[in-house]
Amino acid sequence: MENLIYFTSECVSPGHPDKIADQISDAVLDACIEKDPNSRVACETFCTTGQVVVGGEITTTAYADIQHIVRNKIEEIGYRNGMGFDSDCGVLNAIHSQSPDIAMGVDIGGAGDQGIMFGGAVKETPELMPLALVLAREIIIKLTRMSRAKDLDWARPDAKSQVTLAYNEAGEIVGVDTIVVSVQHEPDVTQKQIHKDVKELVIKPVLEKYNLDAESVKNYHINPTGRFVIGGPHGDTGLTGRKIIVDTYGGYFRHGGGAFSGKDPSKVDRSAAYAARWVAKNIVAADLADKCEVQLSYAIGVVDPTSIKVDTFGTGKVDEHKLAEAVAKIFDLTPRGIERDLELRSGNFKYQDLAAFGHIGRTDIDLPWERTIKVEELKEYFGK
Repeated sequence: MENLIYFTSECVSPGHPDKIADQISDAVLDACIEKDPNSRVACETFCTTGQVVVGGEITTTAYADIQHIVRNKIEEIGYRNGMGFDSDCGVLNAIHSQSPDIAMGVDIGGAGDQGIMFGGAVKETPELMPLALVLAREIIIKLTRMSRAKDLDWARPDAKSQVTLAYNEAGEIVGVDTIVVSVQHEPDVTQKQIHKDVKELVIKPVLEKYNLDAESVKNYHINPTGRFVIGGPHGDTGLTGRKIIVDTYGGYFRHGGGAFSGKDPSKVDRSAAYAARWVAKNIVAADLADKCEVQLSYAIGVVDPTSIKVDTFGTGKVDEHKLAEAVAKIFDLTPRGIERDLELRSGNFKYQDLAAFGHIGRTDIDLPWERTIKVEELKEYFGK
């Protein structure tokens, strides 16, 4: 019997406590950029039973009504009276201005901090994303939409999914091994009803979309603890930046460790991670590799990246060193170049929409870093 290799990714719903915090932080960023595109924002949010604390550093000419932003977002996510957390919670605003020491380097076009950022792409799905993460995310999207439409009237906002794929030794996907879904629910629904609805109405349509058979999945774990009534910030505290793997590739590619939400584009933790995805996706879309990971690094106040590394995991059609050279010539990876080319201060999309359901590989929003507009330049560079 062939030895199989297993890989797992998870996703969480907009009602997960850490995701609530992410969405509030990005909603504050959106409010600032809408009125003042040059806003400098580093906003962190903490959520617990009956309380939200918003803190950080913001320098802007815009006015952000923190109380209004917090309450609107909680209501939109679906928390209501009786859940231990709702829009009538206490809101503490603890925001001050950005350090002039940081501003000094950013004002001249340098990076807002040092650090390493990764981006990747792989030919497992049409959007060139890892399949395990895509399935886990699609399950959460389907579950959330049905919950908000009251098609699952027993469902509450907090939920998680997890998908384990089996690969053969050649690196090919041979099937779905395990699916885990935990969804917060009303007290009076039976676990039997939850299991039936989640499997038939949520998981099955998602698998069918990717030509996978729900009956061939070896293991299902739906609400494995048997009860999930208390959830959200009432059951667990939420904090901005604790779901960085969910935000990106589900662990399939490496991560530099920097969170995205609440940070304006001068923070390369966010902007350069988007740029690295843009580069990797264009390389794979140009058929220069079947799988690609790009690492970028920056120094605070320095304009150009301190390094560019391309890894094609043995799938590359051209030399990796030459790929890195091509990337440096074709893509402007300075902080201001990234902001311009990826429209990061344009207001053309809402950052808070990325804080729910992920920042990478989205097909429901026209995101500049998902566009494959550099494919022809890359092909021409290599004479293909």
